[in-house]
Amino acid sequence: MPSRRCRLALALALAAPALILLLPALAAAAPIRLWHAYRDDEARALDAIVAAFEGEEVEVLAVPFDAYASKLQAAIPMGEGPDLFIDAHERLGDFRARDLVTPVGDALEPGGEAVFLGPALAAVRQGGEILGLPISQKCVALYMNTALVKEAPATLEDIAALAGSLPEGVYPLAYEASNAYAHMPILAAFGGAMLGEDDQFGFVGPGPERSLELVRALIQRRVVPEDANGALVTDLFNAGRAAFVISGPWFAGGLGEEARRRARVVPLPKVRETGLPMRPFLTVEAVMLSPQGARRAEARALARHLAGAAAAATRLEVARTPPVRSDVAVPAGDAFIAAFTEQAKAAIPMPTSPAMRSTWEPATRAIRKVLRGDAPPDVALSEAKRRFDDVRRPLPPPASPAPLLVALGALALLLALRWVRAARGAAPGTGRWRSFRRALGRSLPAYKYVAHAVVAIGVLVVIPLVIGAATSLFAGRGEGLRYVGLANFISILTARGGPLFASGSFYLVLAVTVLWTAVNLCLHVLLGVSLALLLHRPTLRLRALYRVLLIVPWAVPSYVTALSWKGMFHRQFGAVTGLIEAVNSALGTSIEPISWFSSFTTAFTANVTTNVWLGFPFMMVVTLGALTAVPEDVLEAAEVDGATRWQRLRMITLPLIRPVLAPAVTLGAIWTFNMFNVVFLVSGGDPDGTTDILVSEAYRWAFTREAQYGYAAAYSVLIFLLLTLATRDWHFRRRRTPVSAIPQGGAEAGSAPLPAAATEVA
Repeated sequence: MPSRRCRLALALALAAPALILLLPALAAAAPIRLWHAYRDDEARALDAIVAAFEGEEVEVLAVPFDAYASKLQAAIPMGEGPDLFIDAHERLGDFRARDLVTPVGDALEPGGEAVFLGPALAAVRQGGEILGLPISQKCVALYMNTALVKEAPATLEDIAALAGSLPEGVYPLAYEASNAYAHMPILAAFGGAMLGEDDQFGFVGPGPERSLELVRALIQRRVVPEDANGALVTDLFNAGRAAFVISGPWFAGGLGEEARRRARVVPLPKVRETGLPMRPFLTVEAVMLSPQGARRAEARALARHLAGAAAAATRLEVARTPPVRSDVAVPAGDAFIAAFTEQAKAAIPMPTSPAMRSTWEPATRAIRKVLRGDAPPDVALSEAKRRFDDVRRPLPPPASPAPLLVALGALALLLALRWVRAARGAAPGTGRWRSFRRALGRSLPAYKYVAHAVVAIGVLVVIPLVIGAATSLFAGRGEGLRYVGLANFISILTARGGPLFASGSFYLVLAVTVLWTAVNLCLHVLLGVSLALLLHRPTLRLRALYRVLLIVPWAVPSYVTALSWKGMFHRQFGAVTGLIEAVNSALGTSIEPISWFSSFTTAFTANVTTNVWLGFPFMMVVTLGALTAVPEDVLEAAEVDGATRWQRLRMITLPLIRPVLAPAVTLGAIWTFNMFNVVFLVSGGDPDGTTDILVSEAYRWAFTREAQYGYAAAYSVLIFLLLTLATRDWHFRRRRTPVSAIPQGGAEAGSAPLPAAATEVA
């Protein structure tokens, strides 16, 4: 009789052909996967549209916007991504270069090209091929506060003229003036562009310079609030402190009922100086097909359904999204939809070239420098162009992998020789072999206990480290990825051919990172140990309450704390400025509010303050735990012998808790060295990137500078090596440092000798 194992193998062999024949049917039965980044009303509208689709089952996944593009880039090439997804058209150039999208083919209904309004279809067309089906178009327009103004302005200068006639504390115009996207309408009125022909930086020349001078004059005249972000603009309009706001349809979702009733939307006005209208960027959201989705007829049918007239009507009704189809009528009397539809006709479709992503960072930095008065427009824009050109410069030439292969071969040979030597010394039958077998047998239970941990660490830590290190040897992306050897490291360590301590160079960022780590670590330890010593005193009342309150900063998510502190540091509306104004009112002083992010010193101070608030509770908790192990009888003996409180602390308490504090300090140094959240969210690298640290600089190379992952990986490898060498050297010196004899004299000249009990313990 055949064994059970043989019967199982025979059954599998007979079933294999049937399974192969069923694979196409199983693949066809898989649900259609649709990804999007919508929220609130837009998400509800999409759910209603998908529910009305008559076809295969649809699996809808909402992905956070910040991680949307990266998840698409990671999942689609592996065949695990969506069949179709909804995204903005400006990413099409990047998506096509990565083979994430394909032409829509028969997903476009017959005669559909004549249905779409304005430049919507042109925005998703590349090389004569349509790569997406438009479903909505968004751009900024002008919101009016009808409680303050009754008529739409003809020019931007008419809005500025309201500065003297509005109530105290009310701004004529509020928008994110330091944001490159929000500045585009004014730039277009001066004939400028963010990206010029042949993918060159277009934000240079007399027109862009004059546009920045105009905005700076508006801020100086308090027509526009300075350092305004989206949340501040919304708060000003809700509070009735802004007559006009430049924003998009998404702005209405943040308005209260009262603000929404008095809001009216009109197209943007002209600029009297040039006579040209303000033309914003137009973003077209489209349904795009992935390569695997384009091969499925049901996925193409769903794309046709999502871009159809019925779906457009649902979005208009549920999400108040302006339609992009001529066969969907705007409701009569709906001024909100009509205004955005009219504005879209004059808008400029955002370029789809991957180079467009490289314009945002240098352009935004240049705008901030000009508006804060740190540099004239021509200097700031010339520097922005140099940064853009530096990011866009050609990739390093391909390198031969022979040296790497030789090095790996030599390493493998050395390991093999070592194993051969060990095998010869412990050949079977020898005493060493028997000893090895006995030791292995005794260790097997321990190996079973740690095996799962070894596998987990290998998969989650070791393999990603190896892949990251390997990525640092490559440059490019997609099919253009090529091996360049150590070219990325050479470029980083030579400051990309510029001055070694120029803005953004590796050495300047490293110096800032070291200073950042040292200052934060000292304050963390000082505050944490001091507070722990206070809370450890048995005579302190309400100790439990104080402990809970002091742990709260550590318990709150770091990004929430960072955003809160950033708001408090706002020059006009922050809590720190409010405190300064209260002091001025109480004492009759004239202290000026601080522009925290206009200089390195103040921006660095803001970052450090936030991170100290986040970090000291950890050191406090560790110290409290260590203090519980300090023997009370030793402290009492030292006190009986005449030791002062300071002597007991310095000679007994601190030496006893030092072994516990050492690993905590090491962890704190590593965490602070890589504290991305605080730097990125509080100062954002301002001013001009001088407060960036190594990890935030690596992030910019990976996600804001044309996704140069190889270059960013090289930064990560250098960070890993720096931390590894620093921590190993610190622990080596700590282990080798002998415990010096405690002097019999006191801590200060002329003090009494240290008591014997304290000397022995120390």
